[in-house]
Amino acid sequence: MNSRRSLLALATLAATLPLGSIAVAQNYPSRPITIVVGSSAGSATDGLARVIAQEVGKETGQSVIVDNRAGAFGGIAAQYVARAPADGYTLFMTTNTTQSANPHLLKKLAYDPIKDFEPVSLLTRGYQLLVVNPKLAANNVAELIALAKASPGKLNYGSGSSSAQVATELFQQMTGTKFNYVPYKANPPAVMDLVAGQTDLMIVDLATSLPQVKAGKLRALGTTSQKPLALVPGVPPIAGSLPGYEFGYWNALYAPAGTPAPVVQRLNELMHKAMGVATVRSSVEQAGMEPALSTPAELQRFQLSELERWGGIVKAAGISPE
Repeated sequence: MNSRRSLLALATLAATLPLGSIAVAQNYPSRPITIVVGSSAGSATDGLARVIAQEVGKETGQSVIVDNRAGAFGGIAAQYVARAPADGYTLFMTTNTTQSANPHLLKKLAYDPIKDFEPVSLLTRGYQLLVVNPKLAANNVAELIALAKASPGKLNYGSGSSSAQVATELFQQMTGTKFNYVPYKANPPAVMDLVAGQTDLMIVDLATSLPQVKAGKLRALGTTSQKPLALVPGVPPIAGSLPGYEFGYWNALYAPAGTPAPVVQRLNELMHKAMGVATVRSSVEQAGMEPALSTPAELQRFQLSELERWGGIVKAAGISPE
């Protein structure tokens, strides 16, 4: 959006908003902003939040703090932001985990993924890696499936996000295999336990798993994309051995419900500008993701469609809410 269109959009909004909201928007941001992330340091979302925070800080002249609040599949962070003042100074950078999957995976949520948030912008979309401990007697997807069928219920998989869990549950459903689920507060500690041999396999984002693969501490068997990923040459899509398998995740920014529309619009512009910076785009690509920007309204429609899609996947995988 160019500067003229931005001014016209703000003028249109101003005509329908209380004077207090207009004043807030004109002065925004006038103090530090906090971006809350529902995962621990080292995750793909954490990395994205930090590079965007740096660029927004440069653009606005205000400090932008990243606050990691891992746990409950991002629910702790979601609840915190949902109850924060609706002034644009406490934001939520999250994934499909909290906004589309948790309602189908958890019996009780301390937040409403639709009513408690104002959509700001979709940011990225990405895929995952199927990785195993190098000691596991499986060098490819076909061998893993054969091993799992020969020893049903004996292999353990870790997960610190709904994307990791549902991707693995979908794999089991499509292959007729059975793994034991080991839950974690976040994916980085789950990956560390996989490296240590406490679990056998994971399907997890590239930002968390690829460094361990490059160090020879994990073995990559396949990607969740339909086409090979440039970041992992030689690693085929899981779909090559399991036709029809595909799974991905997305990142987006939200504000608490009731945040003034001009502030949401300003945040949307800041996200688009930050994602256009070469170093940010490079960081996104190195994490195995791709930019996927939107307007607030587009994010709202996308989230609703994803909520329905994830419900279908969870039901088909036979996962019971916990």
